[in-house]
Amino acid sequence: MKKYLLLLFLLFFNNEIIALENQKIIKNLENIKNLSFNFEQNINGEKEEGNCIVEFPKKIFCKYNLSNQKILISNGRYIVIKTINSHYIYNIKRTPLNLILNKNFILDKIKNTKGRIVDDKFINFGFIENENQINLFFDRSSFNLIGWQSIDIYQNLSITFISSIIKNIEIDKNLFILPQQN
Repeated sequence: MKKYLLLLFLLFFNNEIIALENQKIIKNLENIKNLSFNFEQNINGEKEEGNCIVEFPKKIFCKYNLSNQKILISNGRYIVIKTINSHYIYNIKRTPLNLILNKNFILDKIKNTKGRIVDDKFINFGFIENENQINLFFDRSSFNLIGWQSIDIYQNLSITFISSIIKNIEIDKNLFILPQQN
């Protein structure tokens, strides 16, 4: 009987810790207008690195550390991926970034989803929305978003780790103007 009571107590205590950490993540996200960070992205085993600036909702500018001068830009409606030799434009609604870059959507999901602790270091929230399967990862000590995992529009597994996060910086609004096709 004591074992069962101890087990129930531990389960209750663990749920309370997760609920408290969820609240800290929510409070942290609510105070963020924009982010600057370095990233490492792995798509089907191919790694790319660079840096990004995100302005909520749904705006992003990423410059990749590649010789082809790859950039990714979203103005909140469309995403452009441009290199020296190519130029692709997508409606953001067709991509997982439509959800990942939508702070209010993320806040709603965190408020209504129980996170799970991973390796005692991270909190993971997983959800499926409009055929997009997304996992968000937050650091348990800083409560910052540290990465995400999704399936891209070509059905590739995309894993993104972010680091060197700086919050609420001054941003040049022209950064999110989509480049014209050559």
